[in-house]
Amino acid sequence: QVQLVESGGGLVQAGGSLRLSCAASGRTSSSYAMGWFRQAPGKDREFVAAISWSKSTTYYADFVKGRFTIARDNAKNTVYLLMSSLKPEDTAVYSCAARYSTSGYVYSASNDYTYWGQGTQVTVSS
Repeated sequence: QVQLVESGGGLVQAGGSLRLSCAASGRTSSSYAMGWFRQAPGKDREFVAAISWSKSTTYYADFVKGRFTIARDNAKNTVYLLMSSLKPEDTAVYSCAARYSTSGYVYSASNDYTYWGQGTQVTVSS
């Protein structure tokens, strides 16, 4: 079992930046691919970014390319989502997810993931 806890959300003005963190605990000795998803009120959960266990591969949703960066520190069992040039439409609950993987693959479908955090609220004001 792996437990995921997100932090770093908050209220920011449009054009601002935030750094989200996702700390993993539990069976962290295994290899996990990680992803970030978000869900706005009244909308379905959507993929944001993903990173492979080896950090060799990253993948982004088109709407965040050039603005968001996913990174991980395996020594700290933590994945980050660096968000800049935030827009009001980025307002959502952001959740991280993990799945066991020793490959360089990344995963963008929510049902590819086994473990989920509770999420952290990001609100971007105009």
